[in-house]
Amino acid sequence: MALANVGGREENTQRAAAALERLLLPGTPEDIRANYQSLAERAQTHGFDLLEEDIVVLDTETTGLSFKDCELIEISAARLSGREAVERFETFVDPGRPIPPEIQRLTGIRDVDVAGAPSPEEAVRDLADFVGGSPVLAHNATFDRTFIEGVRGGAEVSDTWIDTLALSRIALPRLSSHRLSDMAEAFGCDSVTHRAGDDVDALCGMWRIILLGLSDLPAGLLGKLSDMHPEVEWPFRPVIAHLAAESGPEAFSLKALRHGLVSREEAHPRADAAESDEALVAPAPEVIRDEFTADGVVGRMYENYETRPEQVSMALEVRDALATSTHRTIEAGTGVGKSIAYLLPEVLFAQRNNVTVGIATKTNALTDQLVSHELPALARALPKGLSFHSLKGYEHYPCLHRLDRAAVEDLPLELARNDGRSDNAIAGDMLTAIAVTYAYACQSPDGDLDALGIRWRYVPRQMLTTTPNECLRTRCPYFPNECLVHGARRRAASGDVVVTNHSLLLRNVAAEGKILPPIRHWVIDEAHSFEGEARRQWAHEVSGDAARAAFELLGGTKSGALHTVMTSVSASKLEGATLVQGLLTKAAAAVSRAAVSTADLFMAVHELGPLARGDGGYDMVTLWIDEKVRETSQWGAVAEAGSAAVAHLDEAAKHLSEAEEKLAEVAPQLAADLTESGRFVTELLESLRLILGGEDQTYVYSAELYRSKRRIGAEKLLAEKLDVGADLAQNWLPEMKSVVFTSATMAVRDDFSHFDHAVGLDRLPAAMHKDVRLDSSFDFDNSMSVIVTKDMPAPNESNYLDSLIDLLYNVHCSMDGSVLTLFTNRRDMERVYAELGPRLNKAGLALVCQERGSSPRRLRQQFLAEKRTSLLALRSFWEGFDATGDTLRCVVIPKLPFASPNDPIVRERDLREDRAWWRYSLPEAVISVKQAAGRLIRTSNDRGVLVLADSRVVQKRYGRSFTGSLPSKSVTTLETANVGRYIEMWRSSHER
Repeated sequence: MALANVGGREENTQRAAAALERLLLPGTPEDIRANYQSLAERAQTHGFDLLEEDIVVLDTETTGLSFKDCELIEISAARLSGREAVERFETFVDPGRPIPPEIQRLTGIRDVDVAGAPSPEEAVRDLADFVGGSPVLAHNATFDRTFIEGVRGGAEVSDTWIDTLALSRIALPRLSSHRLSDMAEAFGCDSVTHRAGDDVDALCGMWRIILLGLSDLPAGLLGKLSDMHPEVEWPFRPVIAHLAAESGPEAFSLKALRHGLVSREEAHPRADAAESDEALVAPAPEVIRDEFTADGVVGRMYENYETRPEQVSMALEVRDALATSTHRTIEAGTGVGKSIAYLLPEVLFAQRNNVTVGIATKTNALTDQLVSHELPALARALPKGLSFHSLKGYEHYPCLHRLDRAAVEDLPLELARNDGRSDNAIAGDMLTAIAVTYAYACQSPDGDLDALGIRWRYVPRQMLTTTPNECLRTRCPYFPNECLVHGARRRAASGDVVVTNHSLLLRNVAAEGKILPPIRHWVIDEAHSFEGEARRQWAHEVSGDAARAAFELLGGTKSGALHTVMTSVSASKLEGATLVQGLLTKAAAAVSRAAVSTADLFMAVHELGPLARGDGGYDMVTLWIDEKVRETSQWGAVAEAGSAAVAHLDEAAKHLSEAEEKLAEVAPQLAADLTESGRFVTELLESLRLILGGEDQTYVYSAELYRSKRRIGAEKLLAEKLDVGADLAQNWLPEMKSVVFTSATMAVRDDFSHFDHAVGLDRLPAAMHKDVRLDSSFDFDNSMSVIVTKDMPAPNESNYLDSLIDLLYNVHCSMDGSVLTLFTNRRDMERVYAELGPRLNKAGLALVCQERGSSPRRLRQQFLAEKRTSLLALRSFWEGFDATGDTLRCVVIPKLPFASPNDPIVRERDLREDRAWWRYSLPEAVISVKQAAGRLIRTSNDRGVLVLADSRVVQKRYGRSFTGSLPSKSVTTLETANVGRYIEMWRSSHER
């Protein structure tokens, strides 16, 4: 028996060690890794006295996540003494309603369990007696506390609630997840089962782990965190202060600590391929073919690997592009496996020639997919491994200089979203964000903010991050090596592969290559989005809200950065302080005038509303600013107010520059802080001059205007590039050796001319690029059926919505749910939802809708959680939404997604080109439909139906462009009355 117990303990220890290894972020330094690995063992003997005595650990189970509509069903609590639970409180709670089936499946709590249990009031009263005002620990305490205090008498339970989820992010910043179940498994604590009592046991075990993690942070940091912003009642301050006192006083230098972290890594930048004296050599075609066999590199990456001819063809095309220094446009259907098809030849090329290659994806989620899965798998399969780095935009990395400022300067409460929460609660979130970021920076040579769990809803991103224009570079104490942004760029330049996103690559193009390493060989994945992202990145946008927030941060004589600098100068008794104070006072007065005149400008912009055509959203309309608009009296008022704003901004910029110049002579760091906060003035000035002048014909000018008087002053003025391809062809493509553009949706039928024009390839000599279309490896003709309705009313006819609702009802019932309906218009979607939802509910089918303010991520989770649930959604679900298997079996497109004829880009094209609609709007709509269709079939086992419920597909000659571009040739034209019957027949023959 004893031997069995020993064996069981060893097995549990090994299982926990493996779980911890999976949970640790890649690149964790070895000494930090060792600390995390020793926590469980140290927790057996190390104690924390007061922090483990008379503390109550609590968890609840509820009928759902909504604070308004859900009720308690179970409460569990335990009083800690050391690691032991010396008293327990357990009770079911009668919610007064049936427990939803999904909650019964999740928790195992049934209606019979809560029948006759105490009411919420009785249960919470008994809980208050048990807790007796002691501090309460809860994982995601806001959830439990809100449900407890939502019951009468709940506020009497405790005044002190400590959220162990947020505190664990400070204590253990190198974990990729801080879910209680994940941490409990990794540190050998009791398992989490979604029963309150088990979750309490797990948290009892984790509490000492969390305290040990905090104790492992630099002692000086604990003191710094406990002392920052003493005016804020921060729930973690007593815990951190207690640990800091035990550690004793110690100086803290983030710069010195980070110097030690990053100096362990040697970085040797690769050569710029454009400056190589020797010809670059690509792997031979036979090498590529061999690696895509069961015995090759790709075969070693996957179990039961089978060669796909389309994947090999794509890899050979990428190889040929590298060998000939030419470009490729490759449409590779779903199932080809395009990531490995481009990664392998690019990596072999990089290693053979000692250069760095780049991969640019549409989103950071796709970037993380490559960095977390494909590239590590490829590294394990290659004999010599490979080195790769991920780079994101400035806003994804903590700016350590701003972090230091945030710890001592006034918190920007005015920039935080306020939905009824107190200033202290919001300030507490800001302090937690500062603490998490400090802890992460102390343990991480590189990395970004995305995994830190910061509540950006209440923490303004500019408090912790900078922008390319605001970055101090050589005037920053952390530049370049200790800086997370520039250090990451330096290290990336020494690797085989850099993975980034479209937006950062395009910003690098605009910055003339000053952001990314000098990479000359690129793969642009999800390339169908590249033009749109370029237009966004290269736009000049002036927002009333953003300008107001920036002026508030800059401040004046009584608040903001100017006030901080003036106070510091006054207290420092620096030589020349009187002159500097005078210049700062002049600058503050000029900034105040600029802020007022800028606000006046946006008041005038609001009055442009009547000039806009009325087809915008509920709250906002877009106005194309053409020559006719510029001749109106309303624009005359904008021009007059704009002229005054430009003059005052110019004056403010000059006075700020003079003050910064003098201040730099006596206090360089203060000058740098002022430069950082005031740089937006020059940017705002330049953008306003461009937009108000309207003379640069490469831009399209527009205004986003709010209907509501409550939003007066929040409008935007924009200048967007009309022809992105022209800029790419002039400023980027000639400097590249090879660029491979790839996506599953690029061509209209077999024609790539729209895409090639969008990215500038058609401006190059014909021999410089090649278009390639590769069919999917899946059997789309068998797995996807396309239905086109031929008798739906036109969208502008009075009976259109009634007919659509009837059709959707039949589709949902015949599919038995699992339908995604994609709208282009919010009004139509919400009217359909209001009538269709109740009808489907009576038929036993659930329908959810992408309502205003709803989270797309949460909607996705809700849709995937229940097989028969259906969803009505907007643009964000047309692409990038993956739901394999039976959770998504039908996609309905009620209306072809043509751009609005009043869109400024569309109207400008119509003005400048004949047949612009055929050249731009039609192919863009075709590609959008291809993207939507791509939601259906994500694996070889998926089956689904696509319904095009727009009769124009049949009635207009352009309709064949849509059906002819789809991956499935199984297209059936039906009357709406027959759609439901057809789907039932199709399901009987295709679903197993």
